[in-house]
Order: sequence, then structure tokens, then C-alpha cells
Amino acid sequence: MSGAITHVGMRVRGYHLDGYGHVNNARYLEFMEEGRWAFFDEHPSLIKQLHQAGYAFVVVNLNIDYRAAAVQNDDLRVLTGIVEVGERSALCHHRILRKDDTLVAQADLTFVLLDMKANKAAAIDGDVRDVLKGLVVTKEAFTA
Repeated sequence: MSGAITHVGMRVRGYHLDGYGHVNNARYLEFMEEGRWAFFDEHPSLIKQLHQAGYAFVVVNLNIDYRAAAVQNDDLRVLTGIVEVGERSALCHHRILRKDDTLVAQADLTFVLLDMKANKAAAIDGDVRDVLKGLVVTKEAFTA
């Protein structure tokens, strides 16, 4: 797998579960957010460029496919990477796998850059664009 894909391990705990004994659908959002924070931790130049430009990432769309139930004590891996950078938005891909490599969930998250001073979406250009484009991987890289 590509070095631009981050991996976060986590264990499913009782408080992640719903009344049916499997991970509540909303918890997957938290698992994926943990993956994005790890992505930022592993790519500090991206955060530096964002801060210098006065930008923040803002989620504008999320599409999740739930493929298999995760249950208490499952060990999961959250894979996160950037798969596309457009003029005004970019696409982050997530895959959540069980220890046996069963696909539990996958998602495509679209984000824009928010200009913090103007409080509106900004074009993805300059140094921020260069850093993001340098991190792009294909979705196929998540399964390699």
C-alpha cells in the first residue's frame, strides 16, 4: 500500500454498539474521523500549508457503504487517503477492515477548503494544492 495511506488500529468496545450488538452506524463516522486525524498527524506539511493560508477542511458530503457488521472486541484498521483533488473540492477515501481483512465499511468524503477570514469556500491552489496533489493515491492502492 502507498505511504500516503494512513492506518489506524482500534478495538470495538461495548460503548460502540447499538441494541443489536453491532457497531452503531454513527460510530463509523467517528472511526473515519480518527483516520483523518491520523492522516494529518502523518502529513504535517499539509497542516502547515493550511494554517499559513488561513484555511480549514470542511466536510460537505459523505457517502458510506456498510459491508459487514463489526462487533465487540473486533480489531479494526481504518485506512485513509486522498484520491482526488479538484479546483474547489477534494475526495478522501476510507476503508475499515477487520483483522481478517474483511471489508466492514468504506466511504468517500468530499471536503472543501474554508477561508477562515472570509468564511467561504476557497479554490484549492498554490502550495496547499501542491501538497494535496502530492498525496493523491488511487482507490486501487487501498487493496494492494
